[in-house]
Amino acid sequence: MTLGPTRAAAGPLRVVASAVPHVEILDFVAGKLAADLSLKIIEISGDLRPNALLRDGDADANYFQHVPFLRTEEAAMGVRFAVVAAVHIEPLGLYSRRVKALDALPAGGVVSLSNTVSNTNRGLLLLQANGLIRLRAKDAGALATLDDIIANPKNLRFVEIAPPQLPRSLDDVALAVINGNYALEAGLEPARDALALERAEGNPYANVLVTTEGLVKDARVLRLGTLLTSAEVAAFIRTRYRGSVLPVRPS
Repeated sequence: MTLGPTRAAAGPLRVVASAVPHVEILDFVAGKLAADLSLKIIEISGDLRPNALLRDGDADANYFQHVPFLRTEEAAMGVRFAVVAAVHIEPLGLYSRRVKALDALPAGGVVSLSNTVSNTNRGLLLLQANGLIRLRAKDAGALATLDDIIANPKNLRFVEIAPPQLPRSLDDVALAVINGNYALEAGLEPARDALALERAEGNPYANVLVTTEGLVKDARVLRLGTLLTSAEVAAFIRTRYRGSVLPVRPS
């Protein structure tokens, strides 16, 4: 199912975004770079589903997700959206309030990670990269699940929960695998507080500006995409987030 235009190319551009860092970046664009570009920013809260709003014509674009998550949403919803620009990476991190190093994790400790398919895969790969588990080899593009764990030296136990709740799980688990934006919203500083972070090089999880196929040539959408990938926004991201959010644009 291909979506047509949601509205005429006039009036405010309605963009759904998560609070940190997406809304903050959009506020920088609107306040410092393009005061004449009228944005209506709709902050994600509660059960708000940004891709459903886009599908139903209640938003013109969204900025909160990476492409692997977008593709799983498209498959579930039976629609196809358009990626306008890749803006930044929020490195997934491993966090703990009980240990200061990964080798100190207790045997049988509980690990919380995302219950979304793409982020479960992402979290398992990060755990494997840090020697905590080993996964069954998969075909290119196939996503790992808990059933693919074939080695677990510390006999870690896993619980999958909604991504926004992961920071809250820190008091109850030995280790939490937390998305960068939710870590920031919870007052964590990934570059300082994480016991391990994803590498930026070759990372496929860049957060993107998304619209409908009908609005992909809308002048407002194109301009926002250009601004979000500008040198000015890259500098803002580097300065404000100090390595906890990484711009896709090179230095």
